[in-house]
Amino acid sequence: MILSLLIFLPLFGSLLVALLPENQTAQFRWIALIVTLVEVVLSIAAYLRFDVTVADYQLIEQANWIRLPLGNLGVASISYLVGVDGISLPLVVLSAVIMLIGVISSWEMTHRLKAYYSLYLLLTGTILGCFVALDFFLFFLFFEFMLLPMYFLIGLWGGPRREYASIKFFLYTLLGSLLILLVMIGLYLSVMDPVSTAVAAGIIEDPSMITSEIVRTLQAYLQNGQLNASQIVHTFDMRYLADMDNYLPNAFLNPGAGAVAMGVLARTLAFWAVFVGFAIKLPIVPVHTWLPDAHVEAPTPVSVVLAGVLLKIGGYGFLRIAWNFFPDGAAQYAQTLAILGVLSIVYGGLNALAQVDVKKMIAYSSVSHMGFVLLGIASLTAEGINGAIYQMVSHGILSAMLFLIAGVLYDRTHDRRIDSYRGLIQPMPQYTALTAIAFFASLGLPGFSGFVGELFTLMGSFQSPWLPGWLTAVAITGILLAAAYFLWTLQRMFFGPTWVRPFEGQGVTSVLTDLTIREKILLIPLGLMALGVGLFPNLIFNLTSSTVAQWLAKFSIE
Repeated sequence: MILSLLIFLPLFGSLLVALLPENQTAQFRWIALIVTLVEVVLSIAAYLRFDVTVADYQLIEQANWIRLPLGNLGVASISYLVGVDGISLPLVVLSAVIMLIGVISSWEMTHRLKAYYSLYLLLTGTILGCFVALDFFLFFLFFEFMLLPMYFLIGLWGGPRREYASIKFFLYTLLGSLLILLVMIGLYLSVMDPVSTAVAAGIIEDPSMITSEIVRTLQAYLQNGQLNASQIVHTFDMRYLADMDNYLPNAFLNPGAGAVAMGVLARTLAFWAVFVGFAIKLPIVPVHTWLPDAHVEAPTPVSVVLAGVLLKIGGYGFLRIAWNFFPDGAAQYAQTLAILGVLSIVYGGLNALAQVDVKKMIAYSSVSHMGFVLLGIASLTAEGINGAIYQMVSHGILSAMLFLIAGVLYDRTHDRRIDSYRGLIQPMPQYTALTAIAFFASLGLPGFSGFVGELFTLMGSFQSPWLPGWLTAVAITGILLAAAYFLWTLQRMFFGPTWVRPFEGQGVTSVLTDLTIREKILLIPLGLMALGVGLFPNLIFNLTSSTVAQWLAKFSIE
């Protein structure tokens, strides 16, 4: 029950906070802290129980949820189905850690704490639900519910333009959700559940009696039209949606049916719809414009969660849904997808270089670094896919650290402009040291996690038979741009004579105090995690390699 606890414990915590009296502010904080601490323990327990030699899903929990006979349309079946593999488990552990960091960074918030922590715990449960759900309907449920708490966390606790930022975030993500919903319905009507169909057809009496031979026989019956339509059980089970043998012969999204809509193959349209849906979440240029506004207006803890975890759902959706269910489209348009990734790398880097707001600079750097994720996935190589997953984990750690660093200054001066500071190394030496570590790790210094993720995605793209070599050469400019905007920011803010733009009549020494104990508790572990994962990348690669090898088997060059 580890995965169910990961989902429902924070949901229960959210309900508990909502039911407590408004004046119990201390309890709100401690409930959120205890719940997220337990989430970290549960995620580590899942990590320790995971068998790295097994490529299939593990820790599976399944229960029938909705089952409705529809006559000649077959049987509608929706299950509560959760599990993890080498793709999702690293992101589950990352999510648990970042949500804990977010609670600790929220400790000094004083405004509407009951609503804040209730929404925060609701967000925690829905994020983890996305990463462990193996039923597409269940995944979509968590994906949609995630919008609600994030909308309010930005809209109620954000900056001066918080309403604009939250509405923009909501509308962009809702558009992506609608595109995903359309494809989800099409897939559901196109695929059968071989186990439940075998029971409905009287081939077996109990699902536990199923064998691979029976599944193959049933798939042959399906393709030959030997199954009665009323016996076919449709499914949202991702394991069956990814198997082309489970598609009904004349179904709209059957690869062999060649169905056309608006003069384009239906599966091509479906692939691009799902891609855009998740590209908005990642985000990828040109559907990225909601991100800088959301980051600038969101409070620091929400920015940490947004960059550290929420963006990764986009990359996860590429791997689990878009590429997994539509390998034909992913292979056909690999070069186009890689170009979009490279465009994000370069465009995000150039915009980061031009920013005067430190949070906007970090936001555009996220767009650039997520471009490496798309480039690695589009390469369809073991190095590229493993590197993309690694890059998501690395960016989750480093972006959380970067936004916490931005929050430290904003808490003291309420000013995020880079040109408002000079010589911070003298009054804030500990802060300067940790900022330098975060900057160098993010620009890809060997020894830190950022280097490994970018290296493997570039290796994968360079040797990919699907991609031209010049794309890798252009992508490398993203590393040069990262060095430029991080080092230039470091030089402008931390070196030279100490100066800070006047803030409410206070002097420099009264404002620029060094890190507090709470801030050290937040930043130092993140720096150590970036170093540890960078020095020992097999902590992640051991999880991902078997699953990725099996995942790549459906892609081949004819």
